[in-house]
Amino acid sequence: MAPDWFVYMVRTARGALYTGITTDVDRRFAEHQAGAPKGARSLRGKGPLELVFQSPAGDRSRASRLEWHIKQWPRARKEALASGELSLPDDV
Repeated sequence: MAPDWFVYMVRTARGALYTGITTDVDRRFAEHQAGAPKGARSLRGKGPLELVFQSPAGDRSRASRLEWHIKQWPRARKEALASGELSLPDDV
């Protein structure tokens, strides 16, 4: 059985939001915090980092679609998702 995928958001020290997908949020966040070589290049040197959102996303295909949609959203909508005021769309 394929592993369940998650979509997550990380906030940098300057407040920028990074969105990603993974099968293990804790491991992936630890990789981001550690930096090179496994952390996302765009997060290196931008800590401390804070995990502000995570949600099950089903299979990898749906997780990728959710990630892409979130990345298109304006900052205010991403912040609403991170604060729990908004939930992920079901139709993605």
